[in-house]
Amino acid sequence: MSRFAEVLKSGRFVVTAELSPPKGVAIEDALGAAHALKGVDAINVTDQQAAVMRLGPLALCRILKERGFEPICQLTCRDRNRIALQSDLLSAYVLGIENILCLTGDPTTTGDHPDAKPVFDLDVIGLLKAAKTLESGRDLAGNELKGSPRFCLGAAANPGAPLEREIPRLKEKASAGAMFFQTQAVYDPEAFEKFMEQARPLGVPVIAGIVVLKSGNMARYLNKNVPGISVPQSLIDEMDSAKDKGDKGIEIAARIIKGVKGLCQGVHIMSIGWEKRVPSILEAAGLPV
Repeated sequence: MSRFAEVLKSGRFVVTAELSPPKGVAIEDALGAAHALKGVDAINVTDQQAAVMRLGPLALCRILKERGFEPICQLTCRDRNRIALQSDLLSAYVLGIENILCLTGDPTTTGDHPDAKPVFDLDVIGLLKAAKTLESGRDLAGNELKGSPRFCLGAAANPGAPLEREIPRLKEKASAGAMFFQTQAVYDPEAFEKFMEQARPLGVPVIAGIVVLKSGNMARYLNKNVPGISVPQSLIDEMDSAKDKGDKGIEIAARIIKGVKGLCQGVHIMSIGWEKRVPSILEAAGLPV
């Protein structure tokens, strides 16, 4: 069982954060950002986030593991068929990477290679089932494996989506093997509470996503371009009028964490280059750093 799985099982409030691999092979900045996140329970390493080509997450996850961090490797269905997905799952386990977040992946048209052909041979449910099938000692074609892996599998949740569609989808993910959910960014704790009223009976730990705001323009961009995110106008006004937008972003993130802390089992902080500010956010939210 991975360290992260043990923390989830304990019921303790967990903190995870997100780290993007570099676009290239110079990993010094990424490692510096990881050290700024040393107080969190696990670090998500993204898989070609926003469909932008970067260093693969398995490589950075392994390097983080060697340095004592607990990585969560994101794995998307967009770029690989079922052969490659299963191979990467086996490779992850052999490299000591047991925590896997299964995702669909952003459309290739939004990234830096818009002419790239998407794959989507499996969807997220299929990917979760593939991982569980590997755990049983066979591949998706029914062939026997020489040694089987063990994973702590996660999936995404979107509290801002229509709940009549999202909750049944989460139930499917849980049935397919998801052991935790990390959510899209939450900005309204009251709306999140309504989501949790329906998600809690699934019995799967929910980790609320927090995207740290850097400006009012960033908030407006999220509202316009990211499905499921709704930044209230009051927060946009706060960011617009703030003299120090960095301090205001920290204050708002900490306020949201305090608002959701009693509703879910953790928070997932997506700082988008502001990793060094994460300790300040945790301190302001009253969480251990």
